[in-house]
Amino acid sequence: MNTNTLYIVSTPIGNLADITFRALETLKRVDKIICEDTRTTKKLLNHYKISTPTISLYSHLKRKKSSKPMIRAEKIVRLLQEGKNLALVTDAGTPGISDPGNQIVKAALAKGFSVIPIPGVSALTALASVSGIDLAHFVFLGFPPHKKGRETFFKEIKALSYPVIYFESPHRLIKNLKLLQDLTLEKNIILGRELTKMFEEIARGDVKEILTYFENNKEKIRGEIAIIIY
Repeated sequence: MNTNTLYIVSTPIGNLADITFRALETLKRVDKIICEDTRTTKKLLNHYKISTPTISLYSHLKRKKSSKPMIRAEKIVRLLQEGKNLALVTDAGTPGISDPGNQIVKAALAKGFSVIPIPGVSALTALASVSGIDLAHFVFLGFPPHKKGRETFFKEIKALSYPVIYFESPHRLIKNLKLLQDLTLEKNIILGRELTKMFEEIARGDVKEILTYFENNKEKIRGEIAIIIY
């Protein structure tokens, strides 16, 4: 294993068996594991009997006029400067995709440290693999804005000629599907929820069909959601 290295380690999005041997070996051998939520990561580590110490990605301090916690980039860089090998994980999937992991990577690269990917599962690629549509070219947009810019986000989706993949919160799914309907989006949807988990489901149809289905089955609107619009 290299020294002074940051490893970007993909972890399961649900099923704990969806992790590579290389990822497990890396998590065992690094000095510390940087986590979004140490409690979530501990479930994975305990399952595989990995005792590597964990630290939170976030500082307990808050930014002024913001409820978002600060990223501990400086502390993580200091650990690399001390000769530590670190692994960065997200709560589920691949770090740096619609989460703050990219800020840690940027900080490490700026100081000249090696950053090595340990690839694995992602909700994005999991849903794309079963889409059955041509995804030689597509646009990934992360999560829609909560409030400001939300309508602009979906207008952009309507205007794009390529398939669009994005993530969605279960709390805003119905509201955002209604907005797509109001925009008269004449495209189809592939929606994956709880991918790799016990209640995994993939729904397909046009906007009206998907909206009607989830309005009639609101108990199913839970967990992580990935959507393809094409």
